[in-house]
Amino acid sequence: MNKKYLNFRTDMADERVDTYKRVNNLSEIDGIKVDSNSNDGIITTIVDVLNENGSKSVQKEIGKYITIEITDMNSLDQEKNKEIINILSNQIRSLIGNNYEDSILVVGLGNEGVTPDSLGPKVIKGIDVTRHLLNFAKELVESDTRSVSAISPGVLGTTGIETSEIVMAIVEKIKPNMLIVIDSLASSSIHRIGNTIQLSNTGITPGAGVRNKREGINQKVLGIPVIAIGVPTVVDMATITNEAIDKMLSSAKEEITDFSNKLTEKKKVESIFEFLERDTRYDMIANILNTENYIVTPKEVDELIVNMSNIISAGINEAV
Repeated sequence: MNKKYLNFRTDMADERVDTYKRVNNLSEIDGIKVDSNSNDGIITTIVDVLNENGSKSVQKEIGKYITIEITDMNSLDQEKNKEIINILSNQIRSLIGNNYEDSILVVGLGNEGVTPDSLGPKVIKGIDVTRHLLNFAKELVESDTRSVSAISPGVLGTTGIETSEIVMAIVEKIKPNMLIVIDSLASSSIHRIGNTIQLSNTGITPGAGVRNKREGINQKVLGIPVIAIGVPTVVDMATITNEAIDKMLSSAKEEITDFSNKLTEKKKVESIFEFLERDTRYDMIANILNTENYIVTPKEVDELIVNMSNIISAGINEAV
């Protein structure tokens, strides 16, 4: 498999598919099915990882990954905002089903004190919880009300406890039928930060996008379905540089097709491109920049987090 591709930091399934196709000059990937549609500036892409070959190719677990991208997040009016919430709630419903007897635990991962990592805790504040009402004041709620509870377990650095251990203990105690887990993600493109939502039915590995990988929160670990919802809030600097070089090479190739008729000069040019397109290029860039731990986020991340947390909490409330 292509090492250059493997080193990209991204949690986004559609980005992994696109990059793998480009790097390996493929139009399709065995074991991967992709459907995409655009409606009035909202692009919905569904990536189905169907088998082990597809999973190994894009380094994502077998399952469904749904991406909702808003092309102009800064100009959302009330009507557009409702449209996005409706699309999100429909996609959530497609993953959790319509059995209102199934109880749901919503888990907001992340550190509220670190803005790019605060999405999960902020979403939790907007969730309509009902478990306590069904347990202690059932007469106050409608008969078809689903049991919903919510928790923001914090992070290992502030609690001293692995997030998965906290979630496992809560699941064992209250026994929900499924989990919805919210977390901040990493993207390979600065342009997708704060305007893209990814849903999946494969669970989540906290910290994977910034190489601070913790134990996974998924059905294999917990024994119940786990739906993950995330928004990319960071990009690492080496990935941005790598992407810029890719675009530069593509543009340069088009311009130097007729660079020289001399065979020796053509070979020199080709050797330069071969060097820049080496599988280890990402590692070379990271070493040169010395930015292994440098993560980039936009200056308006505060506003982006607030907007996305409101959309996601409203989408969950509408779906459940």
